[in-house]
Amino acid sequence: MASIKLVSFEEELKKNPELKEADIQMLREWCEKQPHLPNISDSELALFLHSNYYRLEPTKTTIDAFYTVRTHVPEFFSNRDPNNNKELKKATETVTAQVLEGTTKEGYNIIYGRLLDSDPSHFVYNDVMKLQNMVIDLWLYTEGTCEGNIILIDMKNVSFGHVGRLSPMGLKKWLYYLQEGLPVRLKGLHFMNSSPVIDVIMNMMKPFMKKQLMDMFHMHTTNDTLEKFIPLEILPNEAGGQAGSLQELHDKQVKKLVNHVAWFQEEEGHRVNEALRPGKAKTATDLFGVEGSFKKLEID
Repeated sequence: MASIKLVSFEEELKKNPELKEADIQMLREWCEKQPHLPNISDSELALFLHSNYYRLEPTKTTIDAFYTVRTHVPEFFSNRDPNNNKELKKATETVTAQVLEGTTKEGYNIIYGRLLDSDPSHFVYNDVMKLQNMVIDLWLYTEGTCEGNIILIDMKNVSFGHVGRLSPMGLKKWLYYLQEGLPVRLKGLHFMNSSPVIDVIMNMMKPFMKKQLMDMFHMHTTNDTLEKFIPLEILPNEAGGQAGSLQELHDKQVKKLVNHVAWFQEEEGHRVNEALRPGKAKTATDLFGVEGSFKKLEID
């Protein structure tokens, strides 16, 4: 793929003694019987397999969910060029999403998100999610598998005005993707500098969260409780850490995204062709229900 050093399957084999070529072969044969799926490389298959702790059947479900959601949620997964998409450019000025340098003591990587601009009228949920997913995508494809992941949302300057700009459908789409499609071993969803605003957001998210995700949910009003999970020094200076200034870290992350625009554009060709799906084609309504009805997702 264009101008990007992707993690190779050989590197994944070295890194993961449990990764077996025979399993990859079985997945490859399964993929051949799924004409609606795009071409999937061995290192991508390794990511899916690893995220499911090397169980084949759940891996197949994740693969299908990953590509299906990316196809049916274009507002998160298409038109990903900050130079030519002014809404996305605006999102890079409104929030930061960054992979922190350094890990937890267990070796988990941390994806950190925070407002740069506290004006709620500048916050556009879909564009913010697009930015966050770009950061995660690039990181997944260049770093490959890891012990686990933590999502850390810094609630500093989040107000009730921001909550008014969230939609249950938007949250449902992201939580569905997070739980069903994203090929990571999610180990925690942490909210730091939390305030009463989080209770309202939590009530919007709850109907779409499985028990497993609920159990990973932690709120921290101070860094004392956060420190049990995350070494504070790897946080940006403004969050109580020593990793450098928030803006500098953010600029570095955005530069990385801009440098890989060709890769993002090429990746957008890797989508599901519903016309070729065995059985019945899927639509966004099949996945997420009808906007406004929000009956609970039958995920299991």
